[in-house]
Amino acid sequence: MTTTGTAREQYVSDFTELNRTVQASGLMRRRHAYYWTRFVTLTVLLALTVVAFVQIGASWWQMVTAAVLAFLLGQVMFLGHDAAHRQIFQSNRWNDWASLVIANLYAGMSYGWWQNKHSKHHAKPNQIGADPDIGTGALVFHTEDLKAPRTGLVGWYTQRQGWLFFPLLLLEGLNLHISGVKTIFGRGPVKRRPVEIAFVTLRLGSYLALVFWFLPVGMAFAFLGVQLGLFGLYMGAVFAPNHKGMPLVPRDARIDFLRRQVLMSRNVRGGRATDMMMGGLNYQIEHHLFPSMPRPHLRKLQPMVREFCAERDVPYSEVGLLESYGIVIRHLNEVGLKARDPFLCPLAQDLR
Repeated sequence: MTTTGTAREQYVSDFTELNRTVQASGLMRRRHAYYWTRFVTLTVLLALTVVAFVQIGASWWQMVTAAVLAFLLGQVMFLGHDAAHRQIFQSNRWNDWASLVIANLYAGMSYGWWQNKHSKHHAKPNQIGADPDIGTGALVFHTEDLKAPRTGLVGWYTQRQGWLFFPLLLLEGLNLHISGVKTIFGRGPVKRRPVEIAFVTLRLGSYLALVFWFLPVGMAFAFLGVQLGLFGLYMGAVFAPNHKGMPLVPRDARIDFLRRQVLMSRNVRGGRATDMMMGGLNYQIEHHLFPSMPRPHLRKLQPMVREFCAERDVPYSEVGLLESYGIVIRHLNEVGLKARDPFLCPLAQDLR
């Protein structure tokens, strides 16, 4: 959607008007008690999980401990996500250090790597060549970057990538850790490299030492496999519904801020349990419009944004969680089938 002249000015004024209303509503005010309560609660639960791990010892019941740990670390990363978006404190410095402690020291992930990647996504969601979340890799989200058709075993996999998407997420936890480690020990953009290296090394080193000290080697690897696998599945299952299967933006397209964020995002319908399980990311449209808004206020913001979009005929997407997964699977399969020959003319295909 390219705009010029009066139309562009109107589109810009649309968000200005919404922003003025939201600022006046008080929904941008900080919720320190909410976030401190979550931080302390998660710290206590993680400590109790470590105690349980030590008490259970060399038993296959540790796989339950691994599953609990995967869930708690997912909640930790939601808290780190909020800090990275400046939702917790007014001070950028305080939010940075909160992110470093939560992501690097608690979860063993690189805050600097994630922030750089995630900031690009927020700036231009679903824009080809700009959003790293739709870059071609193990999965194909669009065929524009493909140099040649995917054939053979790779082609077979790509044509079924929608069905294989969730099983593949079992490797995402390991991938997140590896990507972060490669960045902080490499030449990637990291603001506080020594601190990140110290925190991640301490966290991963002590975690592996604890697991292999108390468990036999085979059981230790099984524990790590369950914990990392379920953590990756949890993270992917929360983030996937937000944008996958929504419209893709051409490389050179220029879209006003309101429509860029609303048209490319999808909300997930649900109640308080959904809010908790998804870390507030089920309000993806509201989060993209006001990324620094504290998480508990997104539910209150939603009716305002939905009504505002309806008045201006801006499509507002909201579906149930299972329906969103169906959309993601179908979209990935459709793209995967096109990857058999990315140079086919769509019009010619329709006329065949």
